[in-house]
Amino acid sequence: MSAKVPIVALTLCLLHSGLVEGISLSLGDITLFNVNFKTPTFLGRSVAVDSNVRLENDVDPNIQEDSHLNTYNLIKKYGYPAENHTLQTDDGYILTLHRIARPGATPVLLVHGLLDSSATWVMMGPNKGLGYLLYDQGYDVWMANVRGNTYSRRHVKYSTHHAKFWDFTFHEMGKHDIPATIDYILNATEVSQLHYIGHSQGTVVFWIMASEKPEYMDKIILMQGLAPVAFLKHCRSPVVNFLAEWHLSVSLVLKLIGVHEFLPKNEFISMFNRIICDETTITKEICSNVIFLTTGFDKLQLNETMLPVIVGHSPAGASTKQMQHFGQLNRSGGFRQYDHGWLRNHWIYGTIEPPSYHLENVRAKVALYYGQNDWLAPPEDVDMLYRKLPNVVEKYLVDDKEFNHLDFIWGIDARELLWDRMLEIMRNNENSVIKGV
Repeated sequence: MSAKVPIVALTLCLLHSGLVEGISLSLGDITLFNVNFKTPTFLGRSVAVDSNVRLENDVDPNIQEDSHLNTYNLIKKYGYPAENHTLQTDDGYILTLHRIARPGATPVLLVHGLLDSSATWVMMGPNKGLGYLLYDQGYDVWMANVRGNTYSRRHVKYSTHHAKFWDFTFHEMGKHDIPATIDYILNATEVSQLHYIGHSQGTVVFWIMASEKPEYMDKIILMQGLAPVAFLKHCRSPVVNFLAEWHLSVSLVLKLIGVHEFLPKNEFISMFNRIICDETTITKEICSNVIFLTTGFDKLQLNETMLPVIVGHSPAGASTKQMQHFGQLNRSGGFRQYDHGWLRNHWIYGTIEPPSYHLENVRAKVALYYGQNDWLAPPEDVDMLYRKLPNVVEKYLVDDKEFNHLDFIWGIDARELLWDRMLEIMRNNENSVIKGV
């Protein structure tokens, strides 16, 4: 009885708000709710929204192969020196780190965004992947994988079948994963500083590392934030805004169906597909991939030929709690730790409200790059972040009104619009590198 009331309330609220055209969600043999939704079309034909089915007719076999290769084999396939590295965090997570190795060169750490992995930096191929470009420009390229994604699903004690494995948000990534990754790279390369490039959540975890472990700022030459996220007050992502608006009911529903890992290949995503899909969307991979449902997409910058590769590598995994934390940031308008509820907050933090992160601790040089059409990092929220950071050396609005959250890493014209500028700023800040003894 106690479980049914919130579920019914959630359903009625969703329908009333117009946010949902359709969803079917079941618990055992009981259908919780089932509403029809608009079916998107593919080249004029209706297709079912099923993220397990891909339309791969007439796809280049080379592209199909890339959609199934892991990051290491992608790098190796295109003739670059690939390496796999494994490290352990101080709380027991085992992470995979990928490298395009150039021993003796200045290291640069690339940290992926939400629901993404190290593959994001190379899966578009040479000349179109930032990882390859940095290597070609003379850098030693390292690509992180945070806990819970495709390449970091091991723990010294728990398996992914344990709820305890998924008991984390991006807070633990910033406090444990990124410091451990930085230390590993600096030890391996015998230097004392590195470049840091983060996209989306990859910027969030950097701010958290600075807040919780400010001594790591001395290990950074320059932090470059692509689509930087901290405040989500003006966020336009339908998924994040839904989690903010219905946070208590969504939490209950997800726990009822046993989802500790945020699993996009279920009917949860059906609630949001029509928000970004219309008659001009020529492929249903966009309509059924939770990354696009979360961030939106830019039709002019999205290379649709590469969609099989994109859906082959993403979404790469996240915890339900992690997604809820993003919703909480949107709901509160602040940049603060996970809200457990006032009673547990008082027990864990000593305060009723969760504490805010200390952005004043971000002493490293920071460059911020943002777009006007970004659902997750709109200009208003980037401006709020900019005013809080003490050492911003560059704040650049990409000169393309349609530039979207994913264009920073996958955009057809990303190099001309952004990456060349980033390389110049990196070179200008490298005189601070201090070689280790």
